[in-house]
Amino acid sequence: MELGSADAFDRMGTLGVEEEFYIVDERGRPTSGTDELVYGNPPSGILEDRIDHELFKCTIETQTPLIEDVDAADETIRAVREALVEHAAEHGYRIAAAGLHPEAKWRELEHATKPRYRSQLDRIQYPQHRNTTSGLHVHVGVDDADKATWIANELRWYLPPVLALSANSPFWCGFDTGLSSARAKIFEALPNTGMPTHFEDFEAYRRFERRMVELGSIEDRGELWYDVRPHTGHGTVEVRTPDAQTDPDRTVAFIEYVHALVEDLAARYEDGESGTDVRREVLDANKWHAIRHGRDAAFITPDAADTVTLDEFVAAETYRLGNRGLRRLLDAESGAARQRRTRTDAGIDALCESLCLD
Repeated sequence: MELGSADAFDRMGTLGVEEEFYIVDERGRPTSGTDELVYGNPPSGILEDRIDHELFKCTIETQTPLIEDVDAADETIRAVREALVEHAAEHGYRIAAAGLHPEAKWRELEHATKPRYRSQLDRIQYPQHRNTTSGLHVHVGVDDADKATWIANELRWYLPPVLALSANSPFWCGFDTGLSSARAKIFEALPNTGMPTHFEDFEAYRRFERRMVELGSIEDRGELWYDVRPHTGHGTVEVRTPDAQTDPDRTVAFIEYVHALVEDLAARYEDGESGTDVRREVLDANKWHAIRHGRDAAFITPDAADTVTLDEFVAAETYRLGNRGLRRLLDAESGAARQRRTRTDAGIDALCESLCLD
């Protein structure tokens, strides 16, 4: 039974990023390709040992090398994406990115044969069978396990606005869901997802993680698919909230914001700040507002006394952290709006093409 420990938390501020993508054909439609791209022809260079498939044979994940300095995130993300696009092209495929591919119809797509995924399909059934989602996961190194747990607790309130800014999945199985991030709602159908509860300290989280495995609720710690978690293997705080992004500039903006927020919360922890214990119901409500309304969402404040708009949130965070990335995200057209506009103006073929990486 592979379980992490407090010893993993030994470095502050490093970064690791996981991006999930779709393998598509020349028309931009999802197609099975992981057998060739992951197993038959594993890549070299920056992608060597840093590429894997996900649940479907049309979904693929990249992992960056360890990023020592946040200023190197932009270059690294672009290098990984370029390598993936080139690797796919060499074998007759293209790569697309979105929280959900609008033409990924789960009944028509092949699932991976990896034993871990076959076990999940057997145990979870329908919710996992239809899970065609793609997300962005950001790991930030933290040098103390209790600090990491405190940061993960505090991060929870900030995540619904992040989801609202990242919303890039209005379509599922070919139809408009009426949601801004249908990916988040589809993924929440799985067990052990969504907003985690508040953990008193790292030992409380470690004990929960261990007991979930020991009692057979999960097969490994990776099946705790919460929106944020202390990663007991990597020694990081992992944020799993955003939809996958088509534009690398947007991906980098989320990475830089999450890094700045974790660093800020670490300093507040070291200053002895007591932290907050926001009700899970408030967090769930805020996440729903983001899923449904995207840019138009308003969020209940931690004390449940008022609400803030996404614009007010971005203004406050930009002033507080001195990071302009959120403002750039808010000022640009959202992924969900862009997808709807493209489909309305130019049709489904143009929409599929617009999601493909250069």
